[in-house]
Amino acid sequence: MGLTMTDSTYAPPDTPLTILHADHAIVVVDKPSGLLSVPGRGEDLSDCLITRLQGVYPEALLVHRLDRDTSGVMVFALTRHAQRLLSAQFEARKTKKIYRARLWGHLTPREGRVDLPLIVDWPNRPRQHVDHVNGKPSVTDWKVIAHDPDGTTRVRLFPLTGRSHQLRVHMRELGHPILGDDLYAEGPARDFPRLMLHAETLRFTHPETGKGVSFSSPVPF
Repeated sequence: MGLTMTDSTYAPPDTPLTILHADHAIVVVDKPSGLLSVPGRGEDLSDCLITRLQGVYPEALLVHRLDRDTSGVMVFALTRHAQRLLSAQFEARKTKKIYRARLWGHLTPREGRVDLPLIVDWPNRPRQHVDHVNGKPSVTDWKVIAHDPDGTTRVRLFPLTGRSHQLRVHMRELGHPILGDDLYAEGPARDFPRLMLHAETLRFTHPETGKGVSFSSPVPF
């Protein structure tokens, strides 16, 4: 997935790595908002999570990604064998991801599903949009946690597919964009200090033990 931001807009946070778990096969990290998962194009976009992690774990290998402005749980492999097994789980949708978000407006009903196919909006990359003819199947479940007094909604999001910007586009299509989303929100919904989207929990099968594991990080908003 290409990165099209201008160099001047990339100011990654200067925060220490938060390691949630590490063993001989995997390392699980709490990614901060504003930091790329992998390098972008150009020297000014070289600072990223995997580069920082490899300063501590030189053998760390990429398995999946989070958007630059999304925070939360990411797993990296420490062996090629672990990378293959973990990557296969993501590709086969055998992992479970739970996100937390704050949305503009009061979302009703209390739970539901968005089933709208997505495709890249080529003239406006990296934006994605709904395309019922050529789009790839994209499904997101949601559950409302709370309606806040300021007119916003706190939700848990459960992506059943893993398309680029899926949660962001699906919430926008509901009429309740994620707060702080500089691609899909407008007006006051956009005017927040960060994207209010956090990968709260990640569940998968450990590539060495074969046992189910679950890792979570605290929601920072």
